[in-house]
Amino acid sequence: MRVYLGSDHAGYELKTALIKWLGEAGHQAVDCGPASYNPQDDYPVYVMRAASAVAADPESLGIVIGGSGNGEQIAANKVRGIRAALAWTDETARLARLHNDANILSLGARMYPLADAVSFAQVFVETAFSGEPRHARRLQMIAEYEKTGELPPEPRDS
Repeated sequence: MRVYLGSDHAGYELKTALIKWLGEAGHQAVDCGPASYNPQDDYPVYVMRAASAVAADPESLGIVIGGSGNGEQIAANKVRGIRAALAWTDETARLARLHNDANILSLGARMYPLADAVSFAQVFVETAFSGEPRHARRLQMIAEYEKTGELPPEPRDS
C-alpha cells in the first residue's frame, strides 16, 4: 500500500515514526513534508499536498498529523475526493475505513501515546471498506454533493 504523509511541526516526530513503521510493515511511505522540524510551519501546505496526492492515486491512502488532528482533517477534506477521518481509538480508525471508506487518517500527535497512534495507523491501513450497500449509498450522496453542490433529497415517509 502506498501511503502519503503530511504533518506540521507538532506531528513531525510522529510522522517520522510512522514512515519507519510503514516501511517495516512492507508499505510504501511517501513523505509530503515537512522535510525538517520547523516550529513556525503551517500544516495546510503539507496536509493538502498529501491529500492531493491521495486524490490523484486512488489505490493509495494518506495520514495527516498535527497537534490535535482537527485542522489537518479539515484541510484534507477540502481536497475533492478526500474523505479524511479523525481517529482517537483503534475502533474509530477501523470504522473510518470499514463504513466510510476514508482515504486519509488524521492523527493528533499530542492526544495519545506514540504506540497508540501507530496502532491506529496500522488498523486504518489494514482495514478495507465493507462495501455494504447502505455505506456505499451514503458515500455516493457525499460524492454527488461534492460534484454538483446540490443537497440530497430528504427521504419520504412510507
